[in-house]
Amino acid sequence: MQFLFFIAYLLFGATAIFAGYLLLFAVAGLFRHKAPYLPGKHTRLRRMVVFLPSYREDSVILESAARALEQSYPATHYDVVVIADSLQPATLEKLRKLPIRVVEVVFEKSTKAKALNVALSQQAEGTYEVAVILDADNILAPDFLDRLNQSFDQGWLVVQGHRTAKNTNTSTAILDAISEEINNHILRKGHRVLGLSSALIGSGMAFEYGLFRSLMAQIHAVSGFDKELEMRLLKQRIQIEYLDDAICYDEKVQNPAVFEKQRTRWIAAQFKYLRLNFVSGWQELFRGNVDYFDKVFQALFPPRVMLLGGIVAGAFLLWIFLPGYSLTWFVTAQMVALFLAFFLATPPDMRSKLGWRELSLLPNLFIRIVRSLFKLDEAHKKFIHTPHGIEEDTTKK
Repeated sequence: MQFLFFIAYLLFGATAIFAGYLLLFAVAGLFRHKAPYLPGKHTRLRRMVVFLPSYREDSVILESAARALEQSYPATHYDVVVIADSLQPATLEKLRKLPIRVVEVVFEKSTKAKALNVALSQQAEGTYEVAVILDADNILAPDFLDRLNQSFDQGWLVVQGHRTAKNTNTSTAILDAISEEINNHILRKGHRVLGLSSALIGSGMAFEYGLFRSLMAQIHAVSGFDKELEMRLLKQRIQIEYLDDAICYDEKVQNPAVFEKQRTRWIAAQFKYLRLNFVSGWQELFRGNVDYFDKVFQALFPPRVMLLGGIVAGAFLLWIFLPGYSLTWFVTAQMVALFLAFFLATPPDMRSKLGWRELSLLPNLFIRIVRSLFKLDEAHKKFIHTPHGIEEDTTKK
């Protein structure tokens, strides 16, 4: 019995650290000040390139490419480049009618990193000063590039914009949108308040062009190239800024089956970069590189659905079998801290969308996350594509 208590305290000691971490940065995120922005006021106008890698995204790429041209930033100072991987001939024909560049790529095994590296290799050195990376479904707010340029005026080399949901048409999409905003609040706003780097998210992000090109030349990731970018940047002590008002609209997954595929890819990347950076993360901590260690520490976290489900289930069982025990109160306090962190990190307009239908979907997503842990080997070998534009909420798939 003593051994079981020891294991329980060890397990819930770890979850207590995770819950406390999330609550700390959730509270910090409440104090994030907006970055100064003066429309049209720039130290100088930088030449930018907006990359739109598109793998079999015929349903969304045309709108994304067209909308990327609708920036308030001078059209003479930025180009849109669609990296077309396995698009239909009809889609390519329509893209070529737009005032953009189309770079066709063909790979035996497609990855976003490969596509970006091909496009980067075709740009003459010195042509651009800033590289902006989007996903094929992303829609930029009209002032996105303006805000980025002013952030580069302030000396930043890497900037993450505010990626937010462009759809909340199903229960899965609502939960995915809430998850995105929790990440924005805790891993971006909260971190910047306490002087740490914002997390990257894979799109809606911008880099000093030469830095990005040199880093990408070293990256051959099957998935999670943004995680590798983060690790390399922070190991070099290059901080990442977050612009809460630079909006990039992103399509949220619309059914649990696609949610499972997406999370399988994300978890595989998380474990991979934890393994590759765990030792060096501790070494860098003792050299004063807290930012890099913090990123490695984040990779220890289980998916939030699993963390929440495990703590709630633990508290429920402990109150049934061990009511009043110190362990029971310990786990209950963690549950309260976690609920509070998620509440503070969720914008009011998103809270209003959360109903019983969405809450009842959480056990389904918990099971799918657990199931995804047994598919990580597949994700390490090939890129798992998550399609866009699927409207039905197929909870039984």
